[in-house]
Amino acid sequence: MSSCNSRVNGRLLMALAFAGVVGTPIAYAGDTGSSEAAVKPSAACDPYKDFSCLDSYLGTGVWERMANYYSLEHGHDGAPVDPKAPPSRRDDQTPAAQTAPPMPFTEWPYGGTSPLGASTPNATDSPLMVGLANTSFGKWMADNNIQTYGWIDVGANLSTSKVHGGNAPAAYDYNPNALDLNQIVEYFERVPDMVQKDHNDWGFRVSAIYGSDYRYTTSYGLGSYQLLNKNAANGWDLPMLYADWYTPFVGNGLNIRVGRYISVPDIEAQLAPNNYMYSHSMTYTFDNYTNEGILASLQANKNLILQAGITIGTEATFNHAWQTEPNTNPNALYPNSTFKVDPGARPAGTLCARYNSDDGKSNVNACANGINNGEWGYNNLQWYGVTAYHAFNDHWHLSWELYEEHQKDVPNLNNAYVQTNIVNTGTGTPFSPNVMPFNAPGMAFCSNANVLTCTAYSIGSTAYLNYSPDPLNNFSIRPEIYKDEQGQRTGVATTYKNLAIGWQHWLSPQIELRPEIAYYHADLPAFNGNSNRGISPDKKSETILSGDIIFHW
Repeated sequence: MSSCNSRVNGRLLMALAFAGVVGTPIAYAGDTGSSEAAVKPSAACDPYKDFSCLDSYLGTGVWERMANYYSLEHGHDGAPVDPKAPPSRRDDQTPAAQTAPPMPFTEWPYGGTSPLGASTPNATDSPLMVGLANTSFGKWMADNNIQTYGWIDVGANLSTSKVHGGNAPAAYDYNPNALDLNQIVEYFERVPDMVQKDHNDWGFRVSAIYGSDYRYTTSYGLGSYQLLNKNAANGWDLPMLYADWYTPFVGNGLNIRVGRYISVPDIEAQLAPNNYMYSHSMTYTFDNYTNEGILASLQANKNLILQAGITIGTEATFNHAWQTEPNTNPNALYPNSTFKVDPGARPAGTLCARYNSDDGKSNVNACANGINNGEWGYNNLQWYGVTAYHAFNDHWHLSWELYEEHQKDVPNLNNAYVQTNIVNTGTGTPFSPNVMPFNAPGMAFCSNANVLTCTAYSIGSTAYLNYSPDPLNNFSIRPEIYKDEQGQRTGVATTYKNLAIGWQHWLSPQIELRPEIAYYHADLPAFNGNSNRGISPDKKSETILSGDIIFHW
């Protein structure tokens, strides 16, 4: 980011120092000046006009190169372009949907794979990788098409709710009137070359997250003690641990992903830079987040992508598929002396079809995700839905999502037997407080008080209407309706309405500010409560003014 004055440079160097505290390397073999102060580059060199002078502009030391790169990109909407770089998109692809910035994506989003036909190695614009480029470690990474990069996301909010945790069921700013370290994230990855057409390729990603947002990515059985046993304010998770194998010789390209990955559907995502706004819709908050398994993504032709996979449910781990634990209170629902640790940890299927128009302006993606017998589990959601996108012109576009999800055999909170023998005793299910003290899956308020269990449904629909006046700014309006028919997802059987307005402002491709205001309303009191503390909600509405800053390295 180009330095306008000493105050800006001071902020940058402070931010870089913080990046060092959270784990950014300071020096490696071959580094000749990482401890030196950043050197102001020559004014005669502008890598945006003459890419060949980029290396001399940046200097030699790790910190010097990083600081100069932040300075270089300030006020720009992208990195300097190497005219000798190989193509970043197959010539038989539909056009890119958007530009990033100001959008959080270039392709209309879909999960389970890097964008087919539009993914190349070493393509992420990373100041850290620029800093490491002339060290022996950085050269080894470049030679092997490996990158490491990340970001820190810090947010704050002012809310009409007051109880600790009382913004919920709104998220990711569930604590009212608070400053949050939402996430520190680091990726270590190799992206397969999906543009070339002459050889098979492979890749992987190891991701780590720390902060308050871990509660939204937690998979039962992987570090989940932090959320389910301690209700820790901040915690760690590994939301993506996968390997890819890609071949260009099947259709227009086939990628097979094995491991833990972000669930396929949705117009929102857990990782901060992949979202329009700081907060998330309730439709997304109570959705499928991650799967463990294998997923094949086939580009049948330039318009059609098909995806199919087998997973172990949703937010579930393979070891729970066969693990059991003692049942201290055999009952009519769970009559045996043991029960599965997580009844939702069982083989499940995913099937999606995605259509993109010839001009790249319109997209529809229909999915069924996590489909098995639907038995009540940690998050065994049977997800059926559709996402759609349309660009009206270079400034306006719309993203929209609709889904229905359900679980069956959910204990009925309106049934006297369930209340007496399970709720009052705090035992008798795999998710009772004696097993899972905090943040356990909810039960249901079934319409028939005589049944012990019922199927719990929720229906969500949300949209983002976006206006981008220039490459560094975007404004979003998010209307939403979320119906939690039996209250299994939010704890209150009601219908929610949400309207949020946000502004995404980029200082550079590495620094983004996202202020917003959101209004939530429910037909019954649903806000300003905390189930972990036994505090019932007492507000039907809440207004939250919030925002965050994302700083990349």
